[in-house]
Amino acid sequence: MKKFNSKSCEEIMTTVYRPIEFCIDNLLAQGLYILAGAPKVGKSWLALDMCLSIAKGEKVLGQQTTQGTALYLCLEDSYVRIQNRLYEITDEPTERLHFVIMSESIGNGLEEEIENFKNEHYDLKVVFIDTLQKVRNESESSYGTDYKELSVLKALADKLEIAIIVVHHTRKCKDSDPFNMISGSTGLSGCVDGSMVLIETKRGSRNAKLYCVGRDI
Repeated sequence: MKKFNSKSCEEIMTTVYRPIEFCIDNLLAQGLYILAGAPKVGKSWLALDMCLSIAKGEKVLGQQTTQGTALYLCLEDSYVRIQNRLYEITDEPTERLHFVIMSESIGNGLEEEIENFKNEHYDLKVVFIDTLQKVRNESESSYGTDYKELSVLKALADKLEIAIIVVHHTRKCKDSDPFNMISGSTGLSGCVDGSMVLIETKRGSRNAKLYCVGRDI
């Protein structure tokens, strides 16, 4: 006979749990996140800045970071472009930041690759996947397929106790709610622990706002 593995209110309230760890205070905790924005708005620059700051234990966007290893899957870039971007924002390399330009897809080896990297780098804090489309298997977007695919990454983030951020695009149409602009079905935002949307105040202005919402922020 199957039964629920339930816990009482009293048991939960009297148990001492390890607190949720943030790799970026008030912004990125352990779990799965989306970072969305229009093409060329600066998502990859922001992702790189976050990775570099976590690897060095420096502030980013005015927030403290928890230092540790960062893994950045730059699946639309080359090492030459990565090098150029790095020199734009830092003169000091760090051994805690690693880059990948080719990977397997979700359900076809990506999770194993990330888990093996975690086994080799015990202090892994964050993995950026740029972009989500590069690791997807489903060509069509529906609530069921979107939720199912991201659930795999969500389970992996929870298992490894790390933050995984997938970089994604926004729709061309504007909306009063920035999170409605995330491309795809609501299955994407419904599955993740948090969503970040980068919107330029005016195209080409190089000024943007980062809208954030999440279960722990």
